Amino acid sequence: MTPDARLHDAVALEEIELYGELVIAASAHDGPMSTAEIDAVLGLVPAGGHGQPNRPEM
Repeated sequence: MTPDARLHDAVALEEIELYGELVIAASAHDGPMSTAEIDAVLGLVPAGGHGQPNRPEM
């Protein structure tokens, strides 16, 4: 049986993967994670390498 291409959602799959990475990182952490640590796990890089992360507009 081949997968139905209509049921493939690349955005949803990417979000699930990022969520999984965050859960793994949080479970390995000894306490609450800082915003910077969460951003690093999610691959958000500050613009110019410093300051606030370059987050996509919602």
